[in-house]
Amino acid sequence: MLKKFLILSVILLVFTGCNKPASPDKATEMASSAKPASNVITFVTLNSPNTYYVNSDKEFAGLEYDLAVLFSEYLGNDTQVKFIVADSIEKVIAAIINKQADIAAADLTVTKEREQLINFSLPYEDVQQQVIYNADETKKPVKTIKDLVSVHMVVPAATSFTERLGKLQQKEPGLMWEERKDMHSEKLLEEVASGGIDYTVADSHLVSVLQNYHPNLSVAFSLGEPEKIAWGFSKTGKPELLKKANAFFTKIKKDGTLRNLIDRYHGNAKRLKPIDVKSYLSKSRTLLPKYKRLFQQAQEITGLDWRLLAAISYQESHWDTYNTSPTNVRGLMMLTEDTADRMGVTDRLDPKQSIPAGAKYISLMVDTIPDRVPEPDRTYMALAAYNIGYAHVEDARVLAQRLKMNPDSWADVKKTLVMLNDPTYYVNAKYGYCSGGAPVIFVESIRSYHNILTRFEPSYNAPEDNFKIAGDKIILAKN
Repeated sequence: MLKKFLILSVILLVFTGCNKPASPDKATEMASSAKPASNVITFVTLNSPNTYYVNSDKEFAGLEYDLAVLFSEYLGNDTQVKFIVADSIEKVIAAIINKQADIAAADLTVTKEREQLINFSLPYEDVQQQVIYNADETKKPVKTIKDLVSVHMVVPAATSFTERLGKLQQKEPGLMWEERKDMHSEKLLEEVASGGIDYTVADSHLVSVLQNYHPNLSVAFSLGEPEKIAWGFSKTGKPELLKKANAFFTKIKKDGTLRNLIDRYHGNAKRLKPIDVKSYLSKSRTLLPKYKRLFQQAQEITGLDWRLLAAISYQESHWDTYNTSPTNVRGLMMLTEDTADRMGVTDRLDPKQSIPAGAKYISLMVDTIPDRVPEPDRTYMALAAYNIGYAHVEDARVLAQRLKMNPDSWADVKKTLVMLNDPTYYVNAKYGYCSGGAPVIFVESIRSYHNILTRFEPSYNAPEDNFKIAGDKIILAKN
């Protein structure tokens, strides 16, 4: 697959961390220094959790990145993609107008002002502008646009936020704000979280993601009507490319691919409450260090990311090794007596036994899910099976297929799992009724906890020679 992509070397230098944007001037200079081949599509984007970044496994990720990759595969003919990373929406649009890039894939909001400058594809996501403040610092937040007159608000320059504020200023002349050039929303949200500024305006889907890292970020109120996100194209560029992009979005909307991608990046973003995040961050500093090495050793055994295992353990026991449920499920991984016996655990309250045993059992659940289910959906379904049993997950997959949904997509299966508490559906299920909401909450919470850990904790590279699971047996394997 790598041969399909041509990645600018400047991007590789930039992405030493997922919060360091590229220098657009350097990227633009490189992009314009040589004529691209006819089968190369140049995208201009932003470095942010919503668009394009390097994840904890040092792999490119982000909704816009994944969409670009899928678009190149849709076009075929060995189409390659090249990325320019800008540090502001203003420079993203400039790159399209100046034909330094073919497509703007940068969480770009469709506005009337922008439609005069560039063309847009069919929209693929809805967003809502929100006024954001620091709940720890501001005890009486603003409630209306009139209240904004008396506060210090900072927004990125030349964005849909400034366009909307400009229109609102016509009705509320006292409304003022500071515009910062070469700035994007993630940085300003982080400044609000640290107390550097009082208010900013940001899109709802980015706010939901950042609240899992900064639980003191709160929404004062929504600003105006919802908007649409789309790709941007030059008005004098390649009209056939815009037509192909529209056909591409029509296809992935119809077949569920777009829904699955959006769920992958945003589906779990609102699962945790601020108090949950605060408690988790606190215990990550105090309790997690005691067990970190055990989780890493469990990764050596199973190949499962130690941060995922830690997230599962937190969801199960809040890292309380003495945790015991009314049904006698016990320990850091909350093992049942049957599971403990199967995995050879003699003391479920001993972290040295419970952590590797829980990891092995989860690995067995992953192996149970059909190979055709792609990651990370396969792991999500395995976690649901870990919580409620594989039989009910399989019932949910069968129901998804019956309802013409995708049985290999967690975004669809989590919907049908919930349906299994409705007699309309469970009477025809092989294994009958189940409280399908519980495993969905379980999985979505773990996804959120895992995302938080991957932001603050580095990945672990296991030794070259290690033990891995093969069925119920442990075998020595070389990576």
